[in-house]
Amino acid sequence: MTEDPSFDALPLFPLELVLFPGGFLPLRIFEVRYLNMVSKCAKAGTPFGVVTLARGSEVRLAASDAAGGDSSGQAVFHPVGTLARITHLSRPQPGLIMISCTGTQRFELAQPELLKHGLWVGKARLLPDDQSVPIPEDLLPVASALARVLDTLKAQGVTPEQMPIQPPYGLHDCAWVANRWCDLLPMALAQKQRLMTLDNPLLRLELVSDLLERNGIAT
Repeated sequence: MTEDPSFDALPLFPLELVLFPGGFLPLRIFEVRYLNMVSKCAKAGTPFGVVTLARGSEVRLAASDAAGGDSSGQAVFHPVGTLARITHLSRPQPGLIMISCTGTQRFELAQPELLKHGLWVGKARLLPDDQSVPIPEDLLPVASALARVLDTLKAQGVTPEQMPIQPPYGLHDCAWVANRWCDLLPMALAQKQRLMTLDNPLLRLELVSDLLERNGIAT
């Protein structure tokens, strides 16, 4: 589903991870700046933007802020991120919010700005959704291997809420299968970021297939 074409002040959550469209993202929120942001997004039904940190920390350190050290104000993040839409929210105790999110659409940032209370916002232009491309015959084993992973997790008693891959499943779609493997495979953040920003879902799946071979995962 396509969101609005742009955001003038999209709230941003810089994290040491890459969120792909269709990805599942559980978060434990305890910083005031993000407690406020998440509460507002949940109430309004609007997304926030997840961007991948290239330098800096997810958590703002007060001492570093005062000294002008490597804090959120000095964070550097990649300009292409993914919208996160909150699908579940709970407040287990005061000052703590637990949320589950789904990655929706990629965006490109311009003019990110750090507000006084420590929250990043930015003007964001939404990028086109991945085209729906059927998986070619020579790459079908990549999808079959992913299906086996899902079956194994279910057989091990992993509950639907704990599954790292959430429905709806798209085991016949290049982008969905490539993205879910990117969620699961151990690789450097910079490599995941490059794969996420690729506009060609078939190329993304071909590169994932190469990664599976190099990691000794039979397809």
